[in-house]
Amino acid sequence: MRNMSFRAPVNHHGKKTKSPPPEDTFEEVGFLKALGEKQKPVTVKLMDGETVRGWVEYYDKNMIRLTREGAPNLFIFKHEIMYIAEEGQARRR
Repeated sequence: MRNMSFRAPVNHHGKKTKSPPPEDTFEEVGFLKALGEKQKPVTVKLMDGETVRGWVEYYDKNMIRLTREGAPNLFIFKHEIMYIAEEGQARRR
């Protein structure tokens, strides 16, 4: 069993080396919250190459709900999302 150190690794010359970037920056929740509150139009690119558009109405740790006009709303698992990109103007109420 290997222990994981929380200190930066030290090379043989006594200097600290850079640690790899963290997998999670903890910015996801703030990003999704801002998109939902402003009802910002987004494009969601899925892992299979499909692209869907709408706005993020709800999210949790496993999925998002994408609300679309003129099409059924979608619940999309996060592991199926390649990226989420903001589009231009906020949706009008």
